[in-house]
Amino acid sequence: MKKEYEALVNELIELAIKEDIGDGDHTSLATIPMHHRGKMKLLVKEPGIIAGIEVARMVFRRLDPEVVVDQRIEDGCQVKPGDIAFYVEGRTVSLLQAERIVLNIMQRMSGVATQTAEYVKRLEGTGCRVIDTRKTTPGMRVLEKMAVALGGGGNHRIGLFDMILLKDNHIDFAGGIGAALAAVRTYLKREHRDLKIEVEVRTLEDIDQVFAAGGADRIMLDNFPVERTIEAVRRIAGRCEIESSGGITLETLRDYALCGVDFISVGALTHHIISLDMSLKACE
Repeated sequence: MKKEYEALVNELIELAIKEDIGDGDHTSLATIPMHHRGKMKLLVKEPGIIAGIEVARMVFRRLDPEVVVDQRIEDGCQVKPGDIAFYVEGRTVSLLQAERIVLNIMQRMSGVATQTAEYVKRLEGTGCRVIDTRKTTPGMRVLEKMAVALGGGGNHRIGLFDMILLKDNHIDFAGGIGAALAAVRTYLKREHRDLKIEVEVRTLEDIDQVFAAGGADRIMLDNFPVERTIEAVRRIAGRCEIESSGGITLETLRDYALCGVDFISVGALTHHIISLDMSLKACE
């Protein structure tokens, strides 16, 4: 796990424990002696890409440092029904407290990774890469972006803090592309920040304005049809990175990639997914 992710993941785990366990798992506390020890297995029930085992370890460790995880499958691997991702042993109460938190995290992360892998497969041989967006579940962004990477996709910026992305509203409020780019460069110099600059364009003429204003590290083609994307790539190629975005589906993905763009950003990777079915069951 990337170092910059650890603090965010730990905060998320604390929130998950607070909302699920509160002042105690009273069902388990009422029925299971505190000294009782048990064993459970993470059973996969659907085909897909598994993700979140590393985070599951963190959940178990936070609830009970003495829990032992016997991992059988690595994050990012293809799985099928009947596969066992890991066994876990420890105090039974701790295992029961962790059960739903672990499943919620792993099922969603695995759903994201599985869907991402489908998009990645469609792009094979094109040299183009599918990347995610900020259209994520509030509070779970870091996990969903980790899952995209495990599915073979790429991460766009994590948030508003690690890249400049001049979108339509920024440009309109700032008074145009030239004014917005000038303001960004002034700001970065004043604040002593070294951030990449991306500019969203809505027309072919906008592309010319970007380069007239000194260019950018990447240009995002917003809701361009395939025919206009081909012309846009012709104008930009070799001058900066090119990203297509907006309304691109699994069915149209390859058509855009074949235009010659470097990246295709797809919000559906993280906000329109089906969780992968799995269970955490008691075993011998």
